[in-house]
Amino acid sequence: MTLRPFHLAFPVDDLAAARAFYGGVLGCPEGRSSDEWIDFDFFGHQIVTHLAPGQAGDRASNHVDGHGVPVPHFGLVLDMAEWDAMAERLRAAGTVFAIEPTVRFRGEPGEQATMFFRDPSGNALEVKAMANPDNLFAR
Repeated sequence: MTLRPFHLAFPVDDLAAARAFYGGVLGCPEGRSSDEWIDFDFFGHQIVTHLAPGQAGDRASNHVDGHGVPVPHFGLVLDMAEWDAMAERLRAAGTVFAIEPTVRFRGEPGEQATMFFRDPSGNALEVKAMANPDNLFAR
């Protein structure tokens, strides 16, 4: 399956911190930028961090499989080896997890490895890997 890249623009409090996190910690190549925004290649997708102090961060949480999942959030679906490597990269960078790397929905069609963390502005991200990638949208 070939997916078209998505575009997501969101607020951050500090562009230098966003550059260090998305470019440095997550390893996303930087694209165009200005004094007010930065484009990043987010694993083939375009994300844009816009300077908007005080506007970033999650506002609520929903109960999912025993955890308070930050809302809103965005993220990636990786294969299991990439997920493991990302978890180690984040741990090595000293990332504080909102939800530690874990497996949820064990034995169900939606079984997945998942982790939640926040960027320096408080925007929540989820990185997951499906036990069976064909079950991403399974009920």
